[in-house]
Amino acid sequence: MAEARISVDQNEFMCPVCLDLLKDPVTTSCGHSYCKSCITDHWNQEDRKKVYSCPQCRQTFSPRPALAKNTILAEMVEKLKKTKLSADCDAGAGDVQCDVCTGRKYKAVKSCLNCQESYCQTHFDHHEEFHSRKPHNVTEATGRLQEMICQKHDKLLEVFCLTDQKCICVLCIDEHKNHNTVSAAAQRTEKQTQLKELQKQFQQKIQQREKDLKQLRETVESHKVSLE
Repeated sequence: MAEARISVDQNEFMCPVCLDLLKDPVTTSCGHSYCKSCITDHWNQEDRKKVYSCPQCRQTFSPRPALAKNTILAEMVEKLKKTKLSADCDAGAGDVQCDVCTGRKYKAVKSCLNCQESYCQTHFDHHEEFHSRKPHNVTEATGRLQEMICQKHDKLLEVFCLTDQKCICVLCIDEHKNHNTVSAAAQRTEKQTQLKELQKQFQQKIQQREKDLKQLRETVESHKVSLE
């Protein structure tokens, strides 16, 4: 129960824009909190319209509100940092690092193919909450994200061209009009099935050779005994 409480508390102190712990937290009049730099950058982009919105609830303000530091939130964030009561663990050699962590890098547990980023457990939980209305396509943490994205169209490689034996995105299909195509997921499943079958066959061959070797050793030992 205590661990669940800690996880929820940590999420409450995440900035909805950068998905990291609040830095110099400020709170808008609608009640939502952000890093001062994040909401400042957001409002700078709206300077031309002279109407400023909350990234979460979309409430608008005019003129541009002044931002004051939320000292209570700042103190609680600092306490949370010092507790180190997080389910995340540091990324080691060979681990995929979280792209959102600043300073200390935690081990990524998931990668988002839409955002093209990898996340530790804390940042992934916040990512899922932020995109709950329209879930993103996520996979186990991988350092090969760029290989899963079409370099020409910057789209997910979710189609497999059987004719050319390559993965393509939905925008590449026009270039493969008369080719045989299947979903990349279906092709991956088929390849995994074939791999499992090959592994099974290799295992059977290994077992048979071990059996033959055992029989040969027994035959040699038998001959030795008879010669004695």
